[in-house]
Amino acid sequence: MNERYLPICMCCYAVRVEPQRRHMRRPTCMSCGESEARAVKHCAVPLNKSNYMLVTEKATLSQLNPKRT
Repeated sequence: MNERYLPICMCCYAVRVEPQRRHMRRPTCMSCGESEARAVKHCAVPLNKSNYMLVTEKATLSQLNPKRT
């Protein structure tokens, strides 16, 4: 693909995005995408007699088991 048709990274505005990443909602280069992904912390929590739930906020995690502090 021709380089001039590739979008520019939406975080650093310095580099062109790889062809595989150009159809993303917010196209970012590999280094900016890695730093954005590492900024979000998450944890998989088993629910009682149910499935697993992905928790990203500590307040939600404390509400799942109110007996523990």
